[in-house]
Amino acid sequence: MENKKIAVTTVAFSKNQYLREKLKSHFKCVQFNDSLKRLNQDELKSFLENVDGAIVGLDEIDEGILKEVKNLKVISKYGVGLNNIDFNATEKYRVKVVYSQGVNKRSVSELVLGNILSLMRNSYITSNKLKKQEWDKNGGVQLSEKNVGIIGVGNIGKDLISLLKPFNCTIYVNDIIQQDEYYKRNDLIEVTKEEIYKKCDIVTIHTPSTDLTKGMINKDVFTVMKKEAYFINTARGDIVVQEDLKWALNEGVIAGAAIDVFDQEPPKDYDFISLPNLICTPHIGGNTKEAVLAMGESAIKNLVDYFKEY
Repeated sequence: MENKKIAVTTVAFSKNQYLREKLKSHFKCVQFNDSLKRLNQDELKSFLENVDGAIVGLDEIDEGILKEVKNLKVISKYGVGLNNIDFNATEKYRVKVVYSQGVNKRSVSELVLGNILSLMRNSYITSNKLKKQEWDKNGGVQLSEKNVGIIGVGNIGKDLISLLKPFNCTIYVNDIIQQDEYYKRNDLIEVTKEEIYKKCDIVTIHTPSTDLTKGMINKDVFTVMKKEAYFINTARGDIVVQEDLKWALNEGVIAGAAIDVFDQEPPKDYDFISLPNLICTPHIGGNTKEAVLAMGESAIKNLVDYFKEY
């Protein structure tokens, strides 16, 4: 294993001294992304040239990349989303993809809960007003006993459900996978997505980005939501039609939103991210100190296990 060449494209991993040293304890020849910026396609091709294995984050790994990097045998995913990897291409070029699920679930679910409370209690808006010397005493509404809709009941959705238990909310759920026993055990109400949009005070998305989910949240969805409702997206930016969310917030069609992901990252629509009823964060959902270490250690372990086997 010592003679294998490894490349790390992800910025968060490359910045972390502990993870760097841990990876180098297994592999002598390692190159990190010390530019500390997302690599474009040409830079990726050059960066991955002549390496045997790679740890990647959100980088687009497609046929255009894989046909140029002849030695690459394995990609270890840092993080949990896999929509940036073309699995047809990895199969064609015989590149193994190794990954673990759920390693950053608490990091994301805590951000979701924090955003829900900030929106419902009006703390975000009134804090910004107070900084402008405006004294607004509107304390919003309590989360307790409200209707929460969760679309996508995987690792993060389930973790959020556990965090919501003390608030005694009525939780409506929707997922393409049947999970009747889990729903029954946790007093969840399985409904259609349309019913969630109509009934819930909070709608939060926890699905992957797929052909089924891209553009799923659009003007039609916001139109049927309650005027007092809040929308949360910490999943993937392209699940939401961003222009439609901008419209809904501008026109007061919904009360507010919190998003951690965008259709373009970093976002360029400054009018959108400046909206007063929008909490926007720079894709930090899975980036707590604890999650960075957990995702990094998992990526290292999966890489080491692969080379032990092959």
